[in-house]
Amino acid sequence: MGRTADYTNERCSVAATLEVVGDPWTLLILRDAFTGVKRFEQWQERLGVARNVLAARLKTLVANGVMETRRYSERPPRHEYWLTPKGLALSPVLLTMAEWGDQHVYGRDKSPVMFRHKGCGCAFHPVLACEECGEVVQRRDLERAPQEDQMQTVGEALEASRIAAE
Repeated sequence: MGRTADYTNERCSVAATLEVVGDPWTLLILRDAFTGVKRFEQWQERLGVARNVLAARLKTLVANGVMETRRYSERPPRHEYWLTPKGLALSPVLLTMAEWGDQHVYGRDKSPVMFRHKGCGCAFHPVLACEECGEVVQRRDLERAPQEDQMQTVGEALEASRIAAE
């Protein structure tokens, strides 16, 4: 993906995520996909990224099942890029990253974009909650529980995921 980091030998879910979406251009492509951008030219115009870089990032997202292509023109053949369920699952990640930037870069009152909860109309700020009991959790409320029987490397896990998708 145009970077020198190689996480394939790591045994870590953070490294696995970085291997798929860890490039800054990739995160901006995903940000724009969540706002409805689907076409190569739209990303190129919005981001100003080099065409070869954009093409490589989109190819990687498709190869990893984060996006899929759908043809919208036969002549010339042209495709749109749509988020898959796997890609849509990245929404909380991007919302949390935006919240971090609001708090620690811009300052919450100076955020360039505000998210509003449609249900109540209030400003939205993501929080983490336990899936089982619904309690909001902080880092101090968690403990690591390594899975000794899950010893796949990032590379092995990604390969297994690609094979399963075929």
